[in-house]
Amino acid sequence: MRALGLLLLCFLQLSCTGQGHDKINGVSFVAAREEALQTHVDEVLKIHANHAAVMPFGFIRDINSPEIIFDTERQWYGETRKGAKQYIQLLQENGISVMIKPQIWIWNGEFTGTLEMKSDEDWKALEASYDKFMLNYAELAEETNAELLCIGTELERFVKNRPDYWKRLIKKIREIYSGKLTYAANWDEYPRTSFWEDLDFIGIDAYFPLSEAKTPTVEQLQKGWQPWKEKIAKLSKTKKKPVLFTEFGYRSMDYTAKKPWLVDRYEEKVNLKAQVNAKRALFSEFWGEDWFAGGYVWKWFIQHDQSGGAEDNRFTPQNKPAQEIIKEFYKMY
Repeated sequence: MRALGLLLLCFLQLSCTGQGHDKINGVSFVAAREEALQTHVDEVLKIHANHAAVMPFGFIRDINSPEIIFDTERQWYGETRKGAKQYIQLLQENGISVMIKPQIWIWNGEFTGTLEMKSDEDWKALEASYDKFMLNYAELAEETNAELLCIGTELERFVKNRPDYWKRLIKKIREIYSGKLTYAANWDEYPRTSFWEDLDFIGIDAYFPLSEAKTPTVEQLQKGWQPWKEKIAKLSKTKKKPVLFTEFGYRSMDYTAKKPWLVDRYEEKVNLKAQVNAKRALFSEFWGEDWFAGGYVWKWFIQHDQSGGAEDNRFTPQNKPAQEIIKEFYKMY
């Protein structure tokens, strides 16, 4: 009985402290030119991450083109099926679960949310091409026993204009892949996504505007989260689905929480403190919520020693103070 009591006490302590690691503590493991090595994964383990998003890529010529080009010899190794498989297997060998998150890149960096066809014929061609792209990676997800598959990322007009297609696609994927599904809706898209009932997680790329301050405090950022958090929690309750931040992150720059989606290489000066505060506020607001499943930091390059640093104003937290915030919360949860 004494032994049973001690086990129960340990269980309660783990539950209360979050040490059970029931959250998805993830990184977005960026596709590279080369194979992933154990030394690359070691850096992921050091921050107590238990999940990684592996992101093979397909390419589209322009915003109105229906053809997705993928898995070609011209692509970087990590962007192909072969490379994605190698990344997945190495991560899994280290006890890191994987979400396969196929991405689309439109030439000249056009936003994928504006992908839209001009005729029904082109829409059908896009659907056929997207089927090939996504079902290819559904097969890989099943083959590798990946825990999660993300069926699309920030494709608002495609989703809005062809809702029946997405329902059919989900059914096709379910016939191939036995794991869990999500979709990565942009921060201002997720309330209108029409198929959450058919998925396992409400996926959100969490680039919500929170503050117009140059270096917002944690308290200011937490206050900025409240209206967004209330709406997210309400949707989770209505749809009876947990919420997953399929991407979350902030650049290490001034005004980082004003328009967190900005990707302009020269935007604003380096501000490491702003990135730290934004990370801490997000973790403090969400990681303790029962309806919140976790998320994937945007972004984590496999060449850790060459990434980020004190002079970098990009999204990666690598070799910056924000990395320690991630490590702190991932260890806690």
